[in-house]
Amino acid sequence: MYDDYYSSGYDYYAPTKDERTWAMLCHLSAMSVYIGIPFGNILGPLVVWLLKRDESSFVNEHGKEAINFHISMSIYVFVAGLLCVILIGVPILFALIISSFVFMVIAAVRANDGNSYQYPMTMRFLS
Repeated sequence: MYDDYYSSGYDYYAPTKDERTWAMLCHLSAMSVYIGIPFGNILGPLVVWLLKRDESSFVNEHGKEAINFHISMSIYVFVAGLLCVILIGVPILFALIISSFVFMVIAAVRANDGNSYQYPMTMRFLS
């Protein structure tokens, strides 16, 4: 979004270092699910977003994107878990976990660089 805004000829908004850090934390806080926090992949970004959404449009945008992605991934993982009964879900579940981690790291790096990022395979719950 911000890249499109810049290329359209309007004044470019460069996020501050603090905004970039909070946006990066929106994405990385989802890793709390890997240390055993139930629904940490949704709760982590939600907490950061709720704390900082009114202070920065950059953090607001990244927070919504992170929450949408992790809600979507939770739905996909649930369906893949159901499909494990017929064994097709096992490789799908493995692919979802790996891709979730990779996309999360890419999003965090893009946020820290001050760029926007849209996760693939995301249903838009928050707009």
